[in-house]
Amino acid sequence: MTLRAAIWNLFLGGVDGASEERLKTQAEILLELDADIVCLPECNRWDENNERRLWWMADTLRLQPLAMVRSRLGTPPVQNHTALLYRPSTLRLMGRAILGRDVFHHALIRAHLRPVEEQDGRRDFFAFATHLSYTDGETRLREARWLTDYGGAFPGAPSAGVLLADLNVPDREPADWSLIPRNMHSRYRLVREDGSFGGVDQRALQVLLGSGWQDPQTLTGERGTPTVGYFYPNEPFPWCLDYCLVNGMDVISYRTQDTTKARAVSDHLPVIADLEVRS
Repeated sequence: MTLRAAIWNLFLGGVDGASEERLKTQAEILLELDADIVCLPECNRWDENNERRLWWMADTLRLQPLAMVRSRLGTPPVQNHTALLYRPSTLRLMGRAILGRDVFHHALIRAHLRPVEEQDGRRDFFAFATHLSYTDGETRLREARWLTDYGGAFPGAPSAGVLLADLNVPDREPADWSLIPRNMHSRYRLVREDGSFGGVDQRALQVLLGSGWQDPQTLTGERGTPTVGYFYPNEPFPWCLDYCLVNGMDVISYRTQDTTKARAVSDHLPVIADLEVRS
């Protein structure tokens, strides 16, 4: 079975004041992507009116909400949420958990899924949805360590997994750090003991890859298109901050949905992976 997974940070939930025009366009794009598993960070205001926007999106995409978790930190009354949805016509939910409550800046959701045509657990897998802290590399590194156990064989866990995440970890060193505003360097650079800056801080990503998670960019030999760097005039450097890492899965294709339509409605672009679970 081939399944499609997608991650897309929606930028303030697609809602601007009373306007939901961005949200409607985001739904159109997600419907075209036709993914079986979808991670949506920054579902701001989706908890309003009995989670109306969450259920509208799920109904539009013909998906089932698995969980929507509010960020531990935020500025009330508008709260950031991370949502994970799946397609019940192709996948069965065998279990779920919210990990790291009161630990993660945002959230970590775990789903135990099984292809609907399977009668046993040979092709079971875990799907994770997370949004790591934007503040600094140390916090992201602590959060990423919650996922290292699942990079390989672990007692009681399926032998395969997919991690859909806005890691807030740049995938490359910029050619010139002056392209990044000085007040944002502490987010993305190593900070030495004396307070001076080093290179790009990729420790959270490196600890995941070191534990056995794999980057489809490496497996396919094709570097993904950056997911940010086009939206804000003062942040013109193209980076990939959004990832679909895998364990025990074959990657059929991997890409960033870089279109004018997608660029107009969020400060991140969707990342899509077509995967096969090994038996």
